Amino acid sequence: MATSPKKETDLYRDTWVRFLGYANEVGEAFRALVPVGLVWATYGVATAYVTADAIDKGKKAAVAHGESPGKSTRVATAVVDTFVWQALASVAIPGFTINRVCAASLFLLAKTTRWPLPVRKWTTTAIGLSTIPFIIKPIDRSVDYLLDCSLRKVYGGDQSHKP
Repeated sequence: MATSPKKETDLYRDTWVRFLGYANEVGEAFRALVPVGLVWATYGVATAYVTADAIDKGKKAAVAHGESPGKSTRVATAVVDTFVWQALASVAIPGFTINRVCAASLFLLAKTTRWPLPVRKWTTTAIGLSTIPFIIKPIDRSVDYLLDCSLRKVYGGDQSHKP
């Protein structure tokens, strides 16, 4: 019986490192409870993850294309596609989404309950954290679609991530 070749593990997509891309979503969920500087620091962690993944995909593209013509273009395409995709799908859109969910939750809890402010803030944080798993796939697919209909048409081909 033949064994299928083992797929290479992608450090940025298949290991715990992937969770660093969600740091800003966690930061946004805790915004009501922590200093804003800490929230911005979580964006720094997520942005470092995005940048590292883009560089990694560029290096892999360079190895895959050896000395073939158009290597520089393929490497640049891999870096740009990964960076734009990750920046949108891992940082900008989820951060905005969790920020707005938490802001709306805090506002609605203030209008509809008599809970003390600390309870409202912790509830808002719990709502924000519990929202994260539900927004990941729809955002990922939406960003794939957005890039397929725009940027990827410029350089052709399917670079979709499907992490």
